Amino acid sequence: MNDQARSDDRVADAERAAAEEAGAIGGRGSNEDLPEAERAVAEGGGGEAEGFEQSEELLEEHASHGNPGPDPTHMAGEAEEPDAAEPEYAEPDEADPAD
Repeated sequence: MNDQARSDDRVADAERAAAEEAGAIGGRGSNEDLPEAERAVAEGGGGEAEGFEQSEELLEEHASHGNPGPDPTHMAGEAEEPDAAEPEYAEPDEADPAD
């Protein structure tokens, strides 16, 4: 056997070993006992909407304002009255050089 053939055999052996090792990562899946045709359905949720209908109903209800949320205006504070007087200014930190 020449060097190229031995190298190819070693590469093929290493690839098979790596594939076996990678296949063992994570253990056995729960759907592996199912037939191939049923496995895809089971992995996709099995036809169960998992709350999609309820979420969609809530979204429609809130979007149509059928059941409005709480009104926060009762928690608002009193409105501030605008000051009619001129604002008061403090003295400058340094004297004005124009004086």
